Amino acid sequence: MSFLELAKRRYSVRDYKDTPVEEEKILQVLEAGRVAPSAVNYQPLYFIVVRDEELRKKILTTYPRNWIASAPVIIVVCGDHSKAWRRADGKDHCDIDTAIAIDHMTLAATDLGLGTCWVCAFNSMQCHKILGLPSHIEVIALLPLGYPADQADVDRHGTKRKKIEEIVHWDGFSK
Repeated sequence: MSFLELAKRRYSVRDYKDTPVEEEKILQVLEAGRVAPSAVNYQPLYFIVVRDEELRKKILTTYPRNWIASAPVIIVVCGDHSKAWRRADGKDHCDIDTAIAIDHMTLAATDLGLGTCWVCAFNSMQCHKILGLPSHIEVIALLPLGYPADQADVDRHGTKRKKIEEIVHWDGFSK
């Protein structure tokens, strides 16, 4: 399968089978995040794999949507802004670095027959407290992981995404 085919197969899974995810597959997804590039290779990120049922239930209180409870694994993606590279104007690249890692993990999961959904609309402070994280670590995203119970239309991009002409500008920005 080509990279573009893989990218088109990835979708936000919101219904998972009641099938445990093999540890070797979890490790492959984590490895894809580990090898993701980061600004100046500072790698200001951490992954917390939550498989324990009781801890998962606590994490689920930070994002009270029924569908996420069907995911057998939640990867909590964290960043350390104090260790991130900063551009000359002060822009902190921690969020960008973690986004690249998450994207690598979502694609690796898809390649392994797994599904994910990038969740940002959760109570980060509550999640931070539940996990007992040190103050300098921020919970950036939740990444539920499991076997999809449904399938997405791989051709949906023709109607659900902007046309290339709407987002690409050549040799400068034009209206």
